[in-house]
Amino acid sequence: SIQCFSNDGRLDAQELKALLEIAERDGVIDDNEVRVLKKIIAQVRPEEIDQPLRDKIAKIEKKIGA
Repeated sequence: SIQCFSNDGRLDAQELKALLEIAERDGVIDDNEVRVLKKIIAQVRPEEIDQPLRDKIAKIEKKIGA
């Protein structure tokens, strides 16, 4: 997850998608992965969220019950 923020300091929809794919790789998003995804989403500042990222966040929050 650190690499997603390190390139330009911002998270984009493709980076978040890649993180979700890693979490889903074994077929289950476990509690630790949920915790990490929630923490990453919480770090995104509102002014950085474009529509594709907003859509991806909504999809992930639905999957993890956030």
